[in-house]
Amino acid sequence: MPRSKKATKPKATKVPPRPDLNDSRYYFNRELSWLEFNNRVLHEAFDPRNPLLERLRFLAIFCSNLDEFFMVRVATLKQRLEAGISKPTPDNRTPAEQLLAIAERLRPMVAQHHRHFEQALRPQLAAKGIYLLDYADLKPQQQQYLQHYFEEQIFPVLTPLALDPSHPFPYISNLSLNLAVVVQDSATGVKRFARVKVPNLLPRFIALPDTLWPVHRSRKTVWAGVPIEQIIAQHLHFLFPGMTVTEFYFFRLTRNADLTLEEDAEDLLQAVEQELRKRRVGATAIRLEIQSSMPAPIRSTLIRELELTEQDIYESDGLICLRDLQLLSDLPLPELKYPAWTAAIPLQLRQTNQRFNRETLEDIFAAIRRSDILLHHPYHSFAASVQVFIDQAAHDPAVLAIKMTLYRTSTDSALLETLIAAAENGKQVTVLVELKARFDEAVNIQWARRLEQAGVHVVYGLMGLKTHAKVALVVRQEGSEIQRYAHISTGDYNPRTARLYTDVGLLTCREDLGTDLSELFNYLTGYSRQRRYRKLLVAPVNLRDQLIRLIHRESEHCQQGYPARIVAKLCALVDPQMIKTLYEASQAGVKIDLIVQGTCCLSPGIAGVSENINVISIVGRYLEHSRIFYFHNRGAGETYIGSADWMTRNLDRRIEVIAPVDDPSLAKDLQEILGTLLADNRYAWELKSTGRYVQRRPRSLAAEINAQKVFMELAEQ
Repeated sequence: MPRSKKATKPKATKVPPRPDLNDSRYYFNRELSWLEFNNRVLHEAFDPRNPLLERLRFLAIFCSNLDEFFMVRVATLKQRLEAGISKPTPDNRTPAEQLLAIAERLRPMVAQHHRHFEQALRPQLAAKGIYLLDYADLKPQQQQYLQHYFEEQIFPVLTPLALDPSHPFPYISNLSLNLAVVVQDSATGVKRFARVKVPNLLPRFIALPDTLWPVHRSRKTVWAGVPIEQIIAQHLHFLFPGMTVTEFYFFRLTRNADLTLEEDAEDLLQAVEQELRKRRVGATAIRLEIQSSMPAPIRSTLIRELELTEQDIYESDGLICLRDLQLLSDLPLPELKYPAWTAAIPLQLRQTNQRFNRETLEDIFAAIRRSDILLHHPYHSFAASVQVFIDQAAHDPAVLAIKMTLYRTSTDSALLETLIAAAENGKQVTVLVELKARFDEAVNIQWARRLEQAGVHVVYGLMGLKTHAKVALVVRQEGSEIQRYAHISTGDYNPRTARLYTDVGLLTCREDLGTDLSELFNYLTGYSRQRRYRKLLVAPVNLRDQLIRLIHRESEHCQQGYPARIVAKLCALVDPQMIKTLYEASQAGVKIDLIVQGTCCLSPGIAGVSENINVISIVGRYLEHSRIFYFHNRGAGETYIGSADWMTRNLDRRIEVIAPVDDPSLAKDLQEILGTLLADNRYAWELKSTGRYVQRRPRSLAAEINAQKVFMELAEQ
């Protein structure tokens, strides 16, 4: 009988260690990621599929975005550097390393954007009869006209400022375009330096009368003009009589424009006004844009007097400050723009808008009582939905109170005029005006004063917390009961951006949401310390914890063998804890699709870390501003909308509101919006694990999926 073989112990399989999710390799730098977003904006200026004036507009937006980036983000890094703060970011970069990396990435981008305008867009504009001319190329009759214009319109408002022992270096205001002028005294031969500011109240481009337009056989001229700084430069002798102008060079300065408020300020309105004055006259210089031909002595003088370094200098061979090209992109030439779009009235409100008048008050409230209403701007009309909601509330005798948060709005907001009318009609009107909304502080202060004068109860937000939530609450007496109607949105109460940004909003009279909003407003206006809400996710109270709970729930379901999926649409994803939680969900097998329009610090597609995460960014005709969140939840999907991005400031230092959309048909609509965006191959860019974005390209024009165009077609139907 053969001997039995001795049983052998199986060899232990070596389990690879789980990746450390705090490793800096798994996080992109916030500032560099934002630069990549702006590079995608710049790409739209290069893309020949876009109409010519729209390409010009994207070039201007790129420049405008950079201004804000330097005024806030670069300024903050410089402040940290000067304060000796060397704490690295999650991607392990110090402030000094970030500033160096920004300059290295940005210089070729800036050079490319100037070169594209001079070599591509400017000639194409001329081919369409739009001539941005250089003064040196003008004919004598054109120069004669501009000399007369200079003497009559420009010369009276110019103020040359000398630099010598009796004249200290003049203050250079933020974002001002200037001329550095060298003059020589004809009597002594001594050369002196002076600065001339280009008045920002005059048009940047001075149009020639049509009688002096260039004439071409093959094309018709539709506009012709000259940059104002060139007109000033050619007439500097008017400003320095008895002197010889030997040299002149253009330059532009950017200063720190972020506000620093004391937490114990007794009067928030007064504190913001004081900081605005500092922004105008006392802010630190951050960036200097100059002509590349500027000689070393003048360059050194500016660097020394403005306390800058060579790293802060950005050179240009052409026009400085291309953000003003927005003025040309506004020319009334529809054939060179996107097809005109008229926002549609939401189906549920069409009868209301057709029949409503202030006498019969066949109102929007009846429509909301029938069912919740989902708004999708700019495809749905802001005026025919949100404006009507507030307008009817202002004039309905049954309405007792209107409460609203205001983060950003326009200077001519009809909606705020309606709130004034509501107060005059005896309604209890309360508006929380966020005075710290960056770059809109002055507009908000003006509206706050007007609202107060009309009898509106104005609250200025909470120290240490910006109120970024976009909510409105209407309280109405209906028989013996009180009924609350609410609008919860991802976008501001701003009619202008409602035509340019994509946002979603919910009109509802659900009791639990209305009660939550009542308690939220009590928190914002009084001394409430509300810690629990029935439905709302509110920052900084419970939003972070609830989002993490929802993500963890998907991980648990996946580990139990159920399908699990998360889709999130955001403007920015920066918060390290949220990124780490998403990595953990990916490791558990959860399929995650992220639509992140701007900054994204999460690195997708890394084996063992984020291989189940895909990230796209959509940069198109409209700015993708809506925030939508979907969690599969074992087939009982939950969908949310709201104001918060997944950034530390939104989760911990702002008042934000995220609300569930419980109506099954509306939740399905939101899921279809997400699905359409994920399928886009016209404006979508895929983020790679290297940090590089690659734009999707359809195989053919017939295979193109333009999500924004799809939404227009659906709204028209």
